[in-house]
Order: sequence, then structure tokens, then C-alpha cells
Amino acid sequence: MDDFFKMLDENLKYVSHEIIGDTIYITVESNCHELNCSYCGKPSSKVHSHYPRQFQDLPIMGKKAVILMSNRKMFCDNPDCTHKTFAERFSFLPKSARKSQRLKDEILRVALNCSSISASILLSESTVTIGKSAICNLLKKTRTDVR
Repeated sequence: MDDFFKMLDENLKYVSHEIIGDTIYITVESNCHELNCSYCGKPSSKVHSHYPRQFQDLPIMGKKAVILMSNRKMFCDNPDCTHKTFAERFSFLPKSARKSQRLKDEILRVALNCSSISASILLSESTVTIGKSAICNLLKKTRTDVR
């Protein structure tokens, strides 16, 4: 399982998992000791705090997948930086995202081939619990981003 998360981000480490109903909850943690500030780029190893973060990903072995992690907030030591703290970020997960980019791509693939109601039913059975309005919002946002 650890190799799977290394493909998403080399700094992620598998901790544990639990299957509840049709969903697998997977706990991961970052093994990176030093992070670069998102604003100025200076490295920092001083942890400010942790906060829980979870997101949905593509199904694993027919189970809906929810990834749980303790995201770190770090101090920036650069006196010239405009920010005192910054949050740990991952390349496969946009800032504040609740769904991985891979999952969003799958939702869009299904939604472009049928109505949002049909896509919602189809996706809820096998991939992710999602409503028709969330699919419509994702389609609108994608069309806006393309322009």
C-alpha cells in the first residue's frame, strides 16, 4: 500500500486503513522533514500546528476511498516573507480540495457522457458519493477554466 501513495507523492507514507461499509478510510502522513515556504520558497522545519484533512480519491478494490491525513502548518523563518506561516501542499491535491484531481477527472468523464442525474446515480454506486448539483458545479468550473 505504501508504494501506491509514493506514486501520488514521494513524501507520503501509509499508516493504516479501515473498511466501513462500502468505503475504505486510509490514513497517511507526510515523511518530509523540511518544507519550502509556498510564498518565498525558503525551507523550514519548524512546525506551527497540525490540522486534519481528508479527501476522496478513486476507488480501491471496489470500495470508495477516503484519504485521511494530518496536514502540517509551518513557520516561515524568512523575515522578508509576507507570510509567517504556510500549509503543507501536495502536487496531486489542489489547495483546499475535497477530491483528488484524478477523481475529478473521472467524474467529468462520466458526466460528459450522460445527464448530471444519471452521472450522480452511476458514480454513487461505484466511485464516489456525489450529488447532481456538485457535478453541475464541477462542469461549470471546468468550462470556466478552459476559457
